[in-house]
Amino acid sequence: MVRTQIQLPEEQVVLLKKMAAAQHKSMAEIIRQAIDYFAKAKQAGGEGLRRRRAMAAAGRFRSGVKDLAASHDSYLAEIFGE
Repeated sequence: MVRTQIQLPEEQVVLLKKMAAAQHKSMAEIIRQAIDYFAKAKQAGGEGLRRRRAMAAAGRFRSGVKDLAASHDSYLAEIFGE
């Protein structure tokens, strides 16, 4: 590993310390995990890619129910037993 220094606002330090204590990890480990998460999200295309995939899936499947758009709340309540 490479040792590095960063400057953080006090609020972020307080938050990191709380997270580290709650997870029984070091602040450095929390920061490494955050960087990994951020980098993977950026590599995967982030929010834009997820939106494009969702939009591409919209309308591709058929439920066979004619009034699903108008009555979706009723159908969900029925499924969840309410």
